[in-house]
Amino acid sequence: MQKTIAILEGDGIGPEIMREAIKVLRAVETKYDHQFTLNHAPFGAGAYFAEGSPFPEQTKKVCDEADVIMKGPVGLAVEKMNDIPQEHRPEVGAILPLRKRYDTFANYRPVRLPKSLAGFSPLKEEMIGDGIDILMIRELVGGIYFGKKTEGTATALKYAEDECIYTEDQVRRVAVVAFEEARKGKTQMVNIHKANVLATSRFWNVIVEDVAKQYPDVPYQSVLVDNAAYQLVINPSMFNGVVLLENMMGDILTDQAGGVIGSLGLMPSACIGPEKGYVEPAHGSAPDIAGQNIANPYSMIGSVALMFDKCLDSPKEAQEIWDALFAVFEKGYTTSELSAGYAEDKVLSTSAFGDMVVEIIQG
Repeated sequence: MQKTIAILEGDGIGPEIMREAIKVLRAVETKYDHQFTLNHAPFGAGAYFAEGSPFPEQTKKVCDEADVIMKGPVGLAVEKMNDIPQEHRPEVGAILPLRKRYDTFANYRPVRLPKSLAGFSPLKEEMIGDGIDILMIRELVGGIYFGKKTEGTATALKYAEDECIYTEDQVRRVAVVAFEEARKGKTQMVNIHKANVLATSRFWNVIVEDVAKQYPDVPYQSVLVDNAAYQLVINPSMFNGVVLLENMMGDILTDQAGGVIGSLGLMPSACIGPEKGYVEPAHGSAPDIAGQNIANPYSMIGSVALMFDKCLDSPKEAQEIWDALFAVFEKGYTTSELSAGYAEDKVLSTSAFGDMVVEIIQG
């Protein structure tokens, strides 16, 4: 395999965790005789200060020419972010345009915590049961995040308005992705919504349930989002399988899922479009710990596993990375944010974690 990969390190801890992900990528490249060309480009808040844009034209060109994109988290400390105009902040000026540019409508976020690692979770071990294994599929380019936004004054009263729109095509295509993943995994598909209040959710359900007719072999249920938030904490394994969410609900519940398994540092993700995708950790840039070599690189390395699986159609390489990641924990090691109860010599730095994953892959 010969592929070109755009590397967008991002801000804060982004460069540190990206280095570890590239170490792992190179180890897999060597072992499986692949050839990857890596092209680095600025992206995020740092890019705004250096280039005048969080998503510079040259970065767009690098991404356009790449087969796939690896992106780190973006954002700086609050006082620095306050110096950036709203339209140039990374969320609005970089992340949303990146998604729109490549129509990355399907966001994959695996939430995995085996029974043996139940101690990572703040929940009681009996609530983890036999383990958590949820694949959250979030629709990523529609809904309220991409709707028209208005702030103004009417009859001397200030107001703000966010438009939420979904089309049939948008809902149908992401529902197909979710059902296909559930069929492949021989598991259930759970649809999350707020149809008792929102017209967009009622419309969403009609389309999802129509798609469900094409998958009679896939167990299907729908759950109101507020009940889902509750159940995710008291009985998370009830969602084992595939969970489908619209954009904003997906943003919120996937972060809640990170809390359930103990850390957003355990939440990789892939954003897949019809022709191109990008992978990224689901967490933020943690500028308060940047440069200290203590950030957990699991999410960025796990995103490389998702890249092999979902972007490069190489599930064997993906599984090798997953196995190595969990092997680090099974050997009794951890990272700083998960270190409660661990001896100091079992807490790995960012670079040591990456080194151990590479060592396991190399055998």
